[in-house]
Amino acid sequence: MNSATVRNLLVRGMLAGLGAGVLALIAAYFLGEPNVDRAIGFEEAHAPAHDHEVEIVSRSLQSTAGLATGVLIYGIAFGGIAALAYCVALGRVGRFSPRATALLLSGCALFAVYVVPFLKYPANPPAVGNGDTIGKRTTLYFLMMVLSVLLAIAATILGKRLAPKLGTWYATVAAVAAFAVVIGPAFAFLPVINEVPADFPATVLWRFRLSALAMQVILWGGFGLLFGELAERMLNPKPAKGEESRAMAAAPNWP
Repeated sequence: MNSATVRNLLVRGMLAGLGAGVLALIAAYFLGEPNVDRAIGFEEAHAPAHDHEVEIVSRSLQSTAGLATGVLIYGIAFGGIAALAYCVALGRVGRFSPRATALLLSGCALFAVYVVPFLKYPANPPAVGNGDTIGKRTTLYFLMMVLSVLLAIAATILGKRLAPKLGTWYATVAAVAAFAVVIGPAFAFLPVINEVPADFPATVLWRFRLSALAMQVILWGGFGLLFGELAERMLNPKPAKGEESRAMAAAPNWP
């Protein structure tokens, strides 16, 4: 790709990320925020009276303007990064159309970047987690994410190299199996963190984690659909109706 194509795809990726961010924002507001409020209520009910702090930013502002700012900026940033990854992947992961490549890349990235680390270290609402271990928890989560991404890239390379010998189907199965075998020890040996209070409502925790997962699925899925459509129209433009009619008229009419 030349620099102009990369630049145009980057812009489209950021726009698609913004659109996907709007969809994720709606999901976060209606699915996630009610559970955050319940978790905060639990935290306040169990905190000693002298531990209550004055809010610097009101809860209503956090759940509206603050949430929107964070999600939309994240959507734009991740859309740009995903578009650059798309420029590298296009034509190298198989003979897929630009639209199909975008969906495939989004699905694989969702799995490697979020789902695999989520299975080991799931998201937690307020009142869950010890403030003294936040550094350790953050380090372990990002370690799991880096391992997952690197192994996913290695599995992709392995599948490409096995495809000429085994065929696409069996090469894909072998690559996925290799990923599962290698990522298994990380699940087994990385420390387990369980800091959920004994009396924390299990329903609130379960619903919060489901809403966090749903938000990421909507974000990545929405990006794949939006960016795939924009990339398809840019890289495989359809001829205008007038040009198509002239081309058909100029074609020889064989008896």
